[in-house]
Amino acid sequence: MKQILWFRRDLRVEDSAILAHAKEEVLPIFIFDKHILKQLPKEDKRITFIYQCVLELKKRLQALKLDLAIFFDEPQNVFKKLKEMGFDEVLCSVDFDAYAKQRDEEIEKIIPLKRYIDAFILNPALHLKKDQTPYKVFTPFYKSLSMISQSKHIDEYKRNENLKKIKFDYSTIPSLAQLGFQKQILPHFLTLNGFELLDAFQTKMSSYEKNRDYFNKDASSKLSVHLRFGLISPKQLFNCIRLSPNNRGEFFIKELFWREFYNYILFHFPKSQESNFNGLKISWNDSEEDFKRWCEGKTGVPIVDAAMIHLNQTGLMHNRLRMVVASFLTKNLFINWKKGEAYFAQKLLDYEASSNIGSWQWCASTGADAAPYFRIFNPYNQSKKFDKEGVFIKSVIKEFEHIDDRVFHIENGVQSNVFITYPKAMVDIKLSRQRAIERFKEAKNELF
Repeated sequence: MKQILWFRRDLRVEDSAILAHAKEEVLPIFIFDKHILKQLPKEDKRITFIYQCVLELKKRLQALKLDLAIFFDEPQNVFKKLKEMGFDEVLCSVDFDAYAKQRDEEIEKIIPLKRYIDAFILNPALHLKKDQTPYKVFTPFYKSLSMISQSKHIDEYKRNENLKKIKFDYSTIPSLAQLGFQKQILPHFLTLNGFELLDAFQTKMSSYEKNRDYFNKDASSKLSVHLRFGLISPKQLFNCIRLSPNNRGEFFIKELFWREFYNYILFHFPKSQESNFNGLKISWNDSEEDFKRWCEGKTGVPIVDAAMIHLNQTGLMHNRLRMVVASFLTKNLFINWKKGEAYFAQKLLDYEASSNIGSWQWCASTGADAAPYFRIFNPYNQSKKFDKEGVFIKSVIKEFEHIDDRVFHIENGVQSNVFITYPKAMVDIKLSRQRAIERFKEAKNELF
């Protein structure tokens, strides 16, 4: 038996499904997929981060007397060549987004493929209601998993320690330049491993539920990128949080299961990646100019603009800000959530298809267990409540550093300052809110 261990979004050696299920002689590989990379700008920070993580994975495998063969190609080409070399099957973790499913179906035509649940805790196929239909609402879904979510520990995969490295040329390592990318400076937290971040988060755990919404505070775990690329597994994260004194991590664990829920929805309802989950047919605003101004942070609404500029510069956005900018795009500008979701896919360091599709549909009131269509964030109220002194806004938009904080929370307040050149807000918040409510009512009447 000669197996290929295809690392994808599971860049670790602990709690690794493929290292646990592998037998005898193995060839661990990682493929820099040309199909994916050609769609990304050469300054994409994620590639610098992944590249560093792949090299670290290679070192860790070498410490286990294994190694990692690194390819820069389309997966079909790689497996056609490996099949000719006498390999029997491929072991990998499973993904449920459209491209991943199509890619894996093509690989299966070349060589047998065994897929394992590794990036998530749950196998979505095994958790159904009593009538054998999938859950569509988070609360009953979460309650049905109490035996897991309330447990003290979830068993992790144990590595097979008897694996043997197949003779292969492991020396070829494409450079970032050969991949078509420029090395980027990464935020400091990405130089730390997941467990170092967890240690730092433990000191903030007791105040997490209270402080997590304040985007001017350093209250988050900063683990989303590591979780996305499998540098730490959700089971490892769950188990570490459960060790917190006085069970302070309960709220965080619930959020971890929101991630499970959105993956579950994408698995059972794959069409939700491209269409409204609830079936509403909405006539969205197709203005490319409006969308461009939102992307560039030129809407005339300080908190929205600061959030988008920060995203464009860093690839990062606080969760509360994601809701604010998504609500503004889909409700106030009435632009299709799919455009915003696609833009986030280009920019977010922690972009994960299932979570982002689910979150965007939640904000747009088109998804599973979504916000009611009349729940529309007022961006000025949000900035006043969660950044009263304008700390975040001023840190991003430097020309606002010396103006009165109060004007950030007043519609067209900044524009009243004669020393600041700032565009008038694109829409009236009250009128655009009413327009959105009316259009959703029309769409719902047409549906029923």
